[in-house]
Amino acid sequence: METRAQSRFMRITAQKARLVVDLIRGKPVEKALSLLEYTPKRGARLVAKTLRSAVANAESTQRVDVDRLYVKRAFVDEGPTAKRFLSRAHGRATKVFKRTSHITLIVDERPKAGEA
Repeated sequence: METRAQSRFMRITAQKARLVVDLIRGKPVEKALSLLEYTPKRGARLVAKTLRSAVANAESTQRVDVDRLYVKRAFVDEGPTAKRFLSRAHGRATKVFKRTSHITLIVDERPKAGEA
């Protein structure tokens, strides 16, 4: 049975987070966590935190074997954008967009080799 975890309003652009999420989609949880640990992107920490949360949710609610979990679905949606202004020379201003994103990971248990 699949279990989900969602991190909302994370202060990273959806485009940057999607680069990290694409790395772990479909992989076993153990391999995905080790891959995220050595990925030199800021989004890797945020995605790893969400993945650990999904594993904990599966372990506590579904009573599944954690060793057989894999990342079934992983996607990143855009969150709200905070708009700010930065003062510039000659009394001008520049727009600054502080983008957020919602990271959603769904983990599921792989069926055993004998199961259909």
